[in-house]
Amino acid sequence: MAGWNADNVAGPTGQGAVTLVEGSSFCISMQNGDISPQHPHGVFYQDTRVLSRWCLTINGQPLEPLGAWTPSPHQGVYVGRAVGADGRADSPLTVERKRELGAGISETITIRNFAQQPTKCDMVLSIDADFADLFEVKDGRFQRQWEQERRSEEGAVHIEAVWQSVRKGVYVRAPGTGAIPEGLRLTTIVPAHGERGVRVTVVPDPDPDEGAVAATVRVDSDTVSPQERRQQAWATNVPVLRVGNPSVERTFLRSYDDMGALRIVDSRHPDRMVVAAGAPWFMALFGRDSLLASFMVVPIDPSLALGTLQTLADRQGSTVDLMTEEEPGRILHEVRLGVGTGLALGGKSAYYGTADATPLFVTLLGEVSRWGVAAEDIAPLLQNADRALEWIRDYGDRDGDGFVEYERLNDQGLINQGWKDSWDGINFADGSLAEAPIALCEVQGYVYSAYLARASMALRTGEQALAAELHDRAAMLKKKFNDMFWLPERGYYAIALDRNKRPVDACASNMGHCLWSGIIDVDKAQQVADRLMSPEMFSGWGVRTLATNMGAYNPVSYHNGSVWPHDNALIVAGLMRYGFVKEAQTISSALMEAAEYTDNRLPELFCGFSRSNYPQPLPYPTACSPQAWASATPLMLLRSLLCYEADVSLGGLWMNPLLPTTWGSVQATNVSVGRARLSVEVSGTRVTVEGLPEGIALHRGTRPSFGDPLELDRLSRKG
Repeated sequence: MAGWNADNVAGPTGQGAVTLVEGSSFCISMQNGDISPQHPHGVFYQDTRVLSRWCLTINGQPLEPLGAWTPSPHQGVYVGRAVGADGRADSPLTVERKRELGAGISETITIRNFAQQPTKCDMVLSIDADFADLFEVKDGRFQRQWEQERRSEEGAVHIEAVWQSVRKGVYVRAPGTGAIPEGLRLTTIVPAHGERGVRVTVVPDPDPDEGAVAATVRVDSDTVSPQERRQQAWATNVPVLRVGNPSVERTFLRSYDDMGALRIVDSRHPDRMVVAAGAPWFMALFGRDSLLASFMVVPIDPSLALGTLQTLADRQGSTVDLMTEEEPGRILHEVRLGVGTGLALGGKSAYYGTADATPLFVTLLGEVSRWGVAAEDIAPLLQNADRALEWIRDYGDRDGDGFVEYERLNDQGLINQGWKDSWDGINFADGSLAEAPIALCEVQGYVYSAYLARASMALRTGEQALAAELHDRAAMLKKKFNDMFWLPERGYYAIALDRNKRPVDACASNMGHCLWSGIIDVDKAQQVADRLMSPEMFSGWGVRTLATNMGAYNPVSYHNGSVWPHDNALIVAGLMRYGFVKEAQTISSALMEAAEYTDNRLPELFCGFSRSNYPQPLPYPTACSPQAWASATPLMLLRSLLCYEADVSLGGLWMNPLLPTTWGSVQATNVSVGRARLSVEVSGTRVTVEGLPEGIALHRGTRPSFGDPLELDRLSRKG
C-alpha cells in the first residue's frame, strides 16, 4: 500500500504510538495521549492534519505514561502520573484522558488526587494546527506554508489558515478554562481523595465551499456519538460468534470491531459504506485493498462488498489521462480528499495506477452475486464488469500476448502496480530488479477468475454465447500461464514475466494467490504447496513474501521477506481449494498465535524472522494497524477452513469444517444468507444449521467453482 510516488515511504510513528480510527478520520498520539509535530502524529480529517500539537502538562511537566488502550477503534484511554506542585516525582496525582474520535475529537481530562490533603494543579493544554496534508506528514516533507490567524478567548481557541484559495480552520472548546498564548489553562485545587475534570472538543472548520462538518463528536457525556451508533449498527448486523478457544475468539471479535471502524461513507451516497484500506495513512478508498477485504468478509456482510463495488463503478475510468493513469474501464488504485493531492500526482483526487483492481472488481461482483444480493443491485454493475474486461483486453494486455502487464505512464506513478507496489518489490532470484512492462503471476490468476465469474453471471442471465466465449478465454489463459510461468527445474512459478518475457525467477508468495484463483494446474499444486511450506518460505508465523535464499531477501523489508496476514489468508484459501488441509491449518494457527502478541489484532505485516530464532513475531516499524485486509484475515481463515460458501441461485449452502482442533467449537447466530438469518454450530466435523429458508439446502463438501462444468451446465439449463 505505497502512496502514489514509489519513494513516498512513511516514517515510523514511534514505539507505543496509539492509533484511533473512525471513517476517514484518524488520530495518532504518544502513549500519554500527547500529539507532537516532531512526530508523524496528529488528528487528521479529510487527509488534513487539523491538530498538530495537543500536549498536556500538569505543574509544568508532561505526563509520565502508565498505560494506554483502545476500548473501541475510535476511542482511546490514556493514564499517566503527573508531577505534584512541589516537583516530587512520587506524586499522588494521576491523570486519565478519555478520547473519542469523529471528524475531530472530544476528550475528557480527569485529574485525581490520592493524597490526604488538597493539591494545587496547574493544567496547560498546548494546541496548534499546521493543516499539513497527509502526504506531507507521512513523507516528512512540508511544501506549503499556511497564513494563520489565531483567536483565543475564555474556554476556546480558533485557528484559521489560508493557502492560495483554500481555507481551513479548527475550533477548540473547553468550558471553564482560560486562554493563554499556548492554548488553554486551568488552575484548580484538587481535593483530598478527589478529582477535577474538564471536557474539551475539537471540531474542524472546513472551507465554506465544502459545507459544514457534521457534529461527529460527543458534546456531553450523556449523548451517543454518531460513530458509536454506526459501530453499534454494524455489531447488530454481523453474526454473533463464539469460539471454544478464548484467544482465537478475541481475535475474531477484534476483527469485527476493526472492520466496522474501517468502513467509510461514500461522500456521493451517504447511505453507502465502503472499506478504507487502513490506518493511519490509508484511510481512503483503495481499489485492490477494498475489493480484497470486501471479498474476505462477504459471508459476514455482503452489503459492504456491494457498496465498494458501486462506489468503484461510479469512478471507473472513462478517458485516457497520462498523469493519473486513468484509462477507459480501469478501476482506480486510490482516492484522496486533501488539497495536497497535487503534491502526489497531478492535482487529481483519484489515481488509477494498478494492474489488479480491475479483474478483482469482476471477481468480487461474481462472488457477491452468489450470496443472495438482490438481482436489481447486480444488474447495473454488469456493464461495469464488461468495461473492466474491455480494459483487460485493450489496455491491460498491452502487447496482445494474452497476459496483463503494467508500466507506469509517468515518472510520478507507481513503479510496481501489483500488491507488492514498493519500488523494489519485483526482483529475480539474484536480487536484480525486473523491468517493466511486467506481467505478475497473481494478476493472471485474477484475470482467470474474472473471466469465469463473468461467464457464470452471463449464464444466470441467459447469455450463453458470452459465457462460452469467456470460458474459452479462461481456458486459453490457464494453459498459456502454466506454459510460461512454471519453472520445472525449480518446482515453483515465476513471480512475473519481465519486459523481455523472461520469467522473473524469485521464489515469492505470489504463487499462493494463483492457488486461490485456480489457475494452477493440478499436477503442479503439490510442488507449490511444498515450496510455500518450506523453511525458506514459512517463518513459523506465516509464509514470507520472499524466500530466505533469494538475493533480495530482507526480513525487515516491506515486500521482500516480511509476512503479510492477508497474503497468507489467500494462500490458505488456495491450499484448501487444492485439498492441502494440513498446510492450511498450520498457517492459520500460526497467524492466530501471532495475533496474541499484538493484542489480538493482526497488523498489516510483521518481520519475516524465523520463529525458531525469536520467540515472538517482531513488528514492522511502519505497519498499518488496523488495516482492512489484515483485519479481514481471521474471518477469511475461518471461512476457508469451514469451507463455508453459498450459491443462492443454485439453492445451496456448503460446509465441510476442517478447523484446527486447538480452536475448539464454533457457534454463530445472526448469520446472513440472502434475506435469511441462520444459526450455525460446528463441533469437530459435525454441523448444525437452523433457519435455512425454503429453496436453500445444506450440502457437505465444497461449493462448485465458477470453472466447474457441472455448475455451468446447471446454470445453463436454468437460463
